[in-house]
Amino acid sequence: MEIKYYKQFARNLKLRIKPNPGLFDRYKERTRLFITDSANPILKDHGLKGEKEKFRAFSITGDIRVIYYQGKNYIYFIDIGTHEEVY
Repeated sequence: MEIKYYKQFARNLKLRIKPNPGLFDRYKERTRLFITDSANPILKDHGLKGEKEKFRAFSITGDIRVIYYQGKNYIYFIDIGTHEEVY
């Protein structure tokens, strides 16, 4: 399945994640895992509630999350950041 990136995601990846090389490496590692096995329990993938009920999230670290939307033929990465920043 193809991954597409919302503008907000690309901006926040650059501002929040890329400045920390270790965190950026973890992002790349977890994204590869998500692509190959999105049900892997390490990712803690879960549906969201309330205003964001059509979105899902998976964990990069204990506090860093990727918010995404899954369409029929693609996955759209919406936002990335700490729990507080993305929810």
